[in-house]
Amino acid sequence: MIKETIAALVEQAAVSAQEDGSIVAVALPDFSVDRPQRPEHGDYAVNLPMKLARSARANPLELANAMVERMPHNEAVERVEVAPPGFLNFHLGKDWLAGQVQAIVDAGDAYGRLELGGGARVQVEFVSANPTGPLHVGNGRGAVIGSVLADTMALAGYETQKEYYVNDVGAQVELFGPTLLARYEQLFGREVEIPEGGYPGEYMIEAAEAIKQAHGDSFLQREDALPEITRLGIELMVERIRSDMESLGVTYDEWFYESRLYEPSGDGKSEWDVAYTKVKDSGHIVEKEGAVWFASSQLGDDKDNVVIRRDGRPAYFASDIAYHYDKFVTRGFERVINIWGADHQGHVRRMKAAVSALGIEPERLDILIYQLVTLKRRNETVGGG
Repeated sequence: MIKETIAALVEQAAVSAQEDGSIVAVALPDFSVDRPQRPEHGDYAVNLPMKLARSARANPLELANAMVERMPHNEAVERVEVAPPGFLNFHLGKDWLAGQVQAIVDAGDAYGRLELGGGARVQVEFVSANPTGPLHVGNGRGAVIGSVLADTMALAGYETQKEYYVNDVGAQVELFGPTLLARYEQLFGREVEIPEGGYPGEYMIEAAEAIKQAHGDSFLQREDALPEITRLGIELMVERIRSDMESLGVTYDEWFYESRLYEPSGDGKSEWDVAYTKVKDSGHIVEKEGAVWFASSQLGDDKDNVVIRRDGRPAYFASDIAYHYDKFVTRGFERVINIWGADHQGHVRRMKAAVSALGIEPERLDILIYQLVTLKRRNETVGGG
């Protein structure tokens, strides 16, 4: 990199001046190589003479001139000028700059790639909004942050995977299905109401119309109408989310469905069964108030968290634990990065505690929080997230 090259040239010039006595032999301080604000000051400016002036007990301009006189030749540098109060201004050669264009063309897709990551497997999970409604502006922010981060890390030598976590089980889905079924039945003239707390958005009617167009009235008499309508509705919403993401230029390597965490494998145990046993064996499961709790307060959280409800069903946080067990243990990612909106900031500590209870170093989990925004038009709120 040219900045590192310039820094090395300046350091060599300073050491050379110290060796012949032109500059007092003292330790060189840290210095910067920056782009000047004005183009006539060159391509890069170095502040070492000013940084060195006090310890060398010399005028910065005198130090700068001594360094310029001893500056090693480099094909990238056309000339170096001294500028008050003690800058070294580097002007790059036009022929060298023109040659970089060909170097970029020759490198093709490999240009700018680094081996910093050493092939370490990293998963970046972002957006992961519930598939019970359309995305909003805040999701767009998270999408851009996650996608750019993953692509940048891939260029830096990491083996990255971009993942969307689809919450297809739980209380919200249990409201989504009946709402969609009610909208479907309404399209055939049935007088039914959407359930209390359901989803009143126009998009639910659009989803019901899509199902009607594809399946006609076949669900009106089926006993299994609700689970099948729910499944079809979730898939319609996921496809809508996928389309919205692609319109931003964001694609995913994996769409991971939460329901997978509760599907038994060959030994009859699900991902949740295995993760729960792991946390229980670590001594961080307690039973109280008729429920089963993860004793996250033992690991620095401000409170314990329910993992199995009184009715025996896994709570929302149970899925989080099983999902991160799957990430780190089952799929073997060396590092996991979650991109969350600011409304999830309070969940960071308990997620770190859960990872620790699974026997995984919590430092391997990074959780990045982005701030939410509200858009307004003439003082009228038009969107947010």
